[in-house]
Amino acid sequence: MQWISQLVILLLLFCSPAFAASQATVASDNCVDCHTEDQYQQGFTSSVHGLNGCTSCHISLPNQEGHPVSASNTSQIDCGRCHRAEEAAHATSVHQSAELGCKDCHLEIHTQRAWNGVKQTAVDICQTCHSIDDYTKSIHGQAVASGNQDSAACPDCHSMHAVQATSTLSLNQATKVCIGCHDDSKKMARNGVPFGRVKSFVDSYHGKSYSLGSTKPAAGCADCHNAHLVLPESDPASSVNSANMVTTCAKCHPAATPLFTKFYAHGDEHDSKNYPVLYWTFLGMTGLLVGTFALFWLHSVLWMFRGFVDTRQKLAAQARGEGEVIPAAHKQYRRFSKRHIFFHIIVIVSFLGLSLTGLPLKFSDQAWAETLMSFFGGVELAGLLHRACAVLTFYYFLAALLMTFDFLFISKKPKGNWLQRLFGPDSLMPNFKDLRDLNGMIKWFLFRGPLPKFERWTYWEKFDFLAVFWGMFAIGGSGLMLWFPEFFGQFLPGWVFNVATIVHSDEALLATGFIFTVHFFNTHGRPGKFPMDFVIFNGRISKEEFIEERGAQWERYQKDGIIEEFEVSKPSHIIYEFIMKSFGFLAFFTGLALAFLMFVAFITGR
Repeated sequence: MQWISQLVILLLLFCSPAFAASQATVASDNCVDCHTEDQYQQGFTSSVHGLNGCTSCHISLPNQEGHPVSASNTSQIDCGRCHRAEEAAHATSVHQSAELGCKDCHLEIHTQRAWNGVKQTAVDICQTCHSIDDYTKSIHGQAVASGNQDSAACPDCHSMHAVQATSTLSLNQATKVCIGCHDDSKKMARNGVPFGRVKSFVDSYHGKSYSLGSTKPAAGCADCHNAHLVLPESDPASSVNSANMVTTCAKCHPAATPLFTKFYAHGDEHDSKNYPVLYWTFLGMTGLLVGTFALFWLHSVLWMFRGFVDTRQKLAAQARGEGEVIPAAHKQYRRFSKRHIFFHIIVIVSFLGLSLTGLPLKFSDQAWAETLMSFFGGVELAGLLHRACAVLTFYYFLAALLMTFDFLFISKKPKGNWLQRLFGPDSLMPNFKDLRDLNGMIKWFLFRGPLPKFERWTYWEKFDFLAVFWGMFAIGGSGLMLWFPEFFGQFLPGWVFNVATIVHSDEALLATGFIFTVHFFNTHGRPGKFPMDFVIFNGRISKEEFIEERGAQWERYQKDGIIEEFEVSKPSHIIYEFIMKSFGFLAFFTGLALAFLMFVAFITGR
């Protein structure tokens, strides 16, 4: 094994700096006998390549006396023999495409000094070919010139060797460069730059599009602040100075007005001092969310437990041969008309479409959000689908208004004037009976009374219906503002769009969370209905369900002698039933999956 140890010693010897220096000296001394210029005799040995011999680079010289250095042998100099990573990066660069090699930037190769990370050195090299007047005037260029190594120089944005053509840079690539520095809290603190601008950008529509990989030119950092002439807002020449904001915004929004530019590009709803309107809007919407979910989730939990106990008691009574026996219990009665079924299907399609395309934007930091966006073909196509579903929503809302007008003023049923119809038992307008039912329901939850006898519409169904009107004002109104900002920017200040974003986002979260949890439980998940109530798809309810769930309506119809008018004798077509049940299950489990993903987002999100 002695030969192995001797080989290791030889390898260490040949690789040591002292050995390399001695070999370099011999080789260089031989060369400088002829090459007497100062750059070779003095500059080379103290350069970054000084420990190398001349033949480390000039490896192929003509075999003739004097071996003059010609184009043929200089072209064989291969910097990549030592600088492999740099060569690989340069091979993909725009410089390589332009046939610019190492020596075009590293001009004094024989006297090259280590740059030691001094950014101004790189800037000086770049400006030998490029006009960088805008950069040198910018806050970045001035900071680098003063010796601030935190500030951005050419290589920080364009890279050192893998320089790409600006025409090929995507929005994401350009913006990612800015985020890389401005998301560094320590660096921002050292330089007195406000931290949090990255988060406010990422939380905006422009930033969410960036996070989800948008390929369409949604505004990135450079679109507002410029790529090279980055100046503080107070500078009259700055693109974000108040005097220049209309021009800056008009690059993307041609109809921008001075009012439009009042938009808070980096508005923070958690900052009560600088953005009080956003802060109080956010606080109000958060209170609405927490209050609504706390109240209705408690209602659902109490109902779940009481319903479970009630079901067990009924089964035990049936096993003992006790309990009321309802004759013809499975006889069918019509609850919904065909147009009710049609519009409910429209509601399901539009609501699920809005949820599937909107929630990924709301939770853009989640991996599942990007997957969903990719499924829809990207942010742009998902946006088109979102707006198409919004149009469906406006359609069924208008239909609901027309049906309400018909119910109050045109239809002959039920009897009475419009005021009697408005507060009557067939109306969806809340009345005093709903208060009594709610009180009775709470007593039933607490085992202090019987289950109330409900009319055609329960208090929770009326809440669902009226929530559509509030939702159309909150979600629909804010959505229209965000859909047509240039139009509304003609007469509304831009900060209204910040408010609209908060309202649209949080109200949509309230709607989806409520529908996929509370509404799903009230309609499909409660004891006796799980896994699904298909009444909205076939419009029918059994006699047993009619009496147990809507006893007051059954008694009223019997008293008025109209119960026979609602009997259904002919069953639904089997193909229709199969299609509707399949659609119902697909919609139901899609909603549950989205509810789960929303829960995951709250647990793991930023």
